[in-house]
Amino acid sequence: MTSEAIAVMPRLLEKYRNEVAPALRDKYKYSNVMEIPRVLKVVINMGVKEATQDIKVLDQASKELALITGQKPVVTRAKKSISNFKLRAGQPVGLKLTLRRHRMYEFLDRLFNVALPRVRDFRGLSTSSFDNFGNYSMGLAEQMIFPEIEYDNVTRVQGMDITFVTTAKTKEEAQELLTLLGMPFRKN
Repeated sequence: MTSEAIAVMPRLLEKYRNEVAPALRDKYKYSNVMEIPRVLKVVINMGVKEATQDIKVLDQASKELALITGQKPVVTRAKKSISNFKLRAGQPVGLKLTLRRHRMYEFLDRLFNVALPRVRDFRGLSTSSFDNFGNYSMGLAEQMIFPEIEYDNVTRVQGMDITFVTTAKTKEEAQELLTLLGMPFRKN
């Protein structure tokens, strides 16, 4: 055995290939394997408005987001100055990152099975947050629902927006894909 790390297939990717894709193919009668909907990427955005006064807040948020996702986020900057918000063009205002492939499936697995059940009074996610292209967007009020974050080290509670980009053509196909992957939707 070599000293190289052996890549292990994420549990959710294995579930997609063995259970979800065949179920979607049977339900929607796809003639081609490439028609089966799949999750392309997960985009995470975190607005850090306090970063305009204190850059350390942005550094702390960046460390926490990197801990949660396993990937370093990119700092987003203001495009133009807005005097009412004491904002100048070029000032850092947030963080963003895009997860794909193995990191994406590992993040989704932790989000669905560990983080979302830890949300207070959680009854499921709304099914009305799909756009017309099969993508789903959701917001989290705090980063502390992730087990990687230690409560003692958190200086500010920070929310984030998460968008799941899929290849589904309709809302129904996208909802079925995410439901089969394990996303906890609210029962109507």
